[in-house]
Formats: sequence, C-alpha cells, structure tokens
Amino acid sequence: MFLGRIRRTPSGPVELVARRAAGELVSLAGLGPDLGSDPVAALDTHGLDRLAELVAGHDGPTLDESAVIFEPPVATCTKICCLALNYQEHAEESGLEVPPEPVLFFKPPSALVGHNHPVIAPARTRHLEHEVELAVVIGKVTRDLPAERWREAVAGYTVINDMTARDLQLANIARNVPWDQSKGFDTFAPAGPYLATVDEVPDPQALELTLEVDGQVRQRANTRQMVFGLPRLIADLSDGMTLMPGDLIATGTIAGIAPLKDGDTMRATVEKIGTLANTVKFRSA
Repeated sequence: MFLGRIRRTPSGPVELVARRAAGELVSLAGLGPDLGSDPVAALDTHGLDRLAELVAGHDGPTLDESAVIFEPPVATCTKICCLALNYQEHAEESGLEVPPEPVLFFKPPSALVGHNHPVIAPARTRHLEHEVELAVVIGKVTRDLPAERWREAVAGYTVINDMTARDLQLANIARNVPWDQSKGFDTFAPAGPYLATVDEVPDPQALELTLEVDGQVRQRANTRQMVFGLPRLIADLSDGMTLMPGDLIATGTIAGIAPLKDGDTMRATVEKIGTLANTVKFRSA
C-alpha cells in the first residue's frame, strides 16, 4: 500500500490518502474511526490489512494525483537520521575513505518538504547539490533493537533527497567545524510522495536508485551496494538512542552528486517506492 498526506487546496486540511491505481487516490477521511492524517499512526492502530480493506471497499469519488498538494509522508518526525559515505563510489568521488563504522548526522524536521514543492536555497549559498536516498520510516518506539529484529522497527519506506549547500559544507570541513547547517535549511529534506508499506518492498537491499535533472540521469546505483545495510544501521542507531514513530533514516547517497542551477527540476526515484520531484530556486544574494 502507498499512503500519502495531501491537501486539496493550499489552505485546506491535510488528508490521509492511499494510491489505489496509477494516478488515482482514495481519501481515508471518513472511511474508519480515528484514521486521522498520520499514516504511521493509522498503520499502528488499525494494521495494514484493515486499511487495505477500507480502500478496497471504497466506492465513492477518487482524487486525481496530479491535482493535489503533497505534504511529507510523515505527520510527526522528531529527527531525520542521515548516513554519510554509505556507498563506496560516493566516498571515492568525495575524495574520502569508506568509514569503518556508520557516520551519522541529523537534519531537523523543519527541513522536510513534500513532492512537487520547491527546494529554496538561502542567499548565503550558491552551490546546491542533490543526493537521492532510500529512507526508512520508523513505525514504533525503538531502542536497543538487535540487528536480526530490524524489521520490527519499520513502518515502510520513502524517497528522500538529501539537499546540500556544498560550498558551506566544504568551508566548514576546511575549518574543522560542524557542517550540519549546510544540510539543515528549510526545504533541504524533500521526501515522498508516499510511504510505501513493507509489503510493497520485500527486499529493500535490492532497489535501483536514480536521480534525473531536467531529464538527464546524474545518479544511478542499487541499494545492494550500501556499505552498511539496514540491519546494521537500525541496530547501530537504536543503540542508546530512541527512534520514534515517524522518524526517518536516510541511508546514504550514491555517486553522481553535481551542482544545480536555478529552475532545475530533480526527479529522485527509488524502485518500488516512487518518484519525488522538486524544483530548485535560488534566492538573490
């Protein structure tokens, strides 16, 4: 099942929807008690089978996917856990070695933005780059979870584009100071369009990743090439740190990062999960 959060108008309420067919959405508002607009909470409260029954039994009007406004696919998120240098070829293009342990940094939830929303670079940067990634959506409160039980933490998956102000990041690295700000500006974590439930993705370590800019492919690889796979990542992240429902784990980008210019449209695709589109806008200095 593919669950999303949409508005019908810019000021309208957020609704929980399910994609029933290509381009066709079913609003879950009114289909069951207390469904709300949070896909993670709906899955936890009602279960995947019950939600599927409600969608299959819907015989009313549907929504056109192209006519709605997408919000990020999680309603609540306390943190976006991001992995650096988790693909060897990306480490090599960055002139860095693959780390012996997972390297973690965070983006704030305020960086989240939905499908088809613009990514707005602040005036302080003139060098913005894309980074397509598979994101894991945490489904329950998780701490100290052994690697072999990693699936217990997962509500589903989505696409995330780890936007980076590369000039600011490199300047801070050169000064040996933290570079979190270069990753954490508003709109620098576009995600979506949907949360793909676990039944849609039997093997998250066998998914093609691609990113196109105005139709030109810049990034392409497979999640099987991760240095640290999902069992290790979830066990490592939950070791002493509580992962909350709606938290995202961005599992690292692949080779092919490159600068963007004003007006570029990015299409980040993860096989079986979907395509996330966003257009870049630079503010004047």
